[in-house]
Amino acid sequence: MTDAIHESVRRHYGKAALTILARPAACGSGPADCCGPLDPDGAAFYSDAERGALPEAAALASLGCGNPVAVAELHEGETVLDLGSVGGIDVLLSARRVGPTGFAYGVDMTPEMLALARRNATEAGATNVTFLAGTIEVLPLPDGTVDVVISNCVVNLAADKAAVFREVARVLRPGGRLAVSDLVADNVLTPAERAERGSYVACVAGALSFAEYEAGLRAAGLADIAIEAAPGPADGIRTAIVRARKP
Repeated sequence: MTDAIHESVRRHYGKAALTILARPAACGSGPADCCGPLDPDGAAFYSDAERGALPEAAALASLGCGNPVAVAELHEGETVLDLGSVGGIDVLLSARRVGPTGFAYGVDMTPEMLALARRNATEAGATNVTFLAGTIEVLPLPDGTVDVVISNCVVNLAADKAAVFREVARVLRPGGRLAVSDLVADNVLTPAERAERGSYVACVAGALSFAEYEAGLRAAGLADIAIEAAPGPADGIRTAIVRARKP
């Protein structure tokens, strides 16, 4: 089951990356099917100044449901990790926030997205970033090396959310924090009812409920958990900012 989910997600987002790599100027706001019922223009969550400071293809490939950089409260010199970094927009914005004494990592399992992100980093002249191949269930970083973990509508795509939360806790330094944008389901919705509202690759079928999200973070050893929700793409599916901290 895990391999099937990974392959489905990898194929879907690889196709989106290839479209942008091949002809970014013709993509408009991005491929129309990149995130199912979500607004395909993930760039709309970013300010004109943020988009203007980066290559156009980084905004075209944002494909998310929020702007985690805007709520992560990044500081000069911090080390940031973006789970599922797609075209690199959040990594590149984070790198600007943490400055030359800080660093930003991106992890993605899609080779085409990694190629796009690395191209965008080169075009942006970013020297304090690295994009790593891997899944967010098994992060390719040592223990206790990250101050902040961010993500933009990717945890819902993971095949094993409990593993993701354990990995977040592992790579965070004591006192480190999590700030992600994600889709979260109302507690009353069953997994089958979530799947009725959208597919896995459309970021809906794999969404955790509020209770499941909080329980998963707490089981991984994270604390100070807060989930702020807003209307989402379907009945009972919310966009949310999820925050937590490693004691």
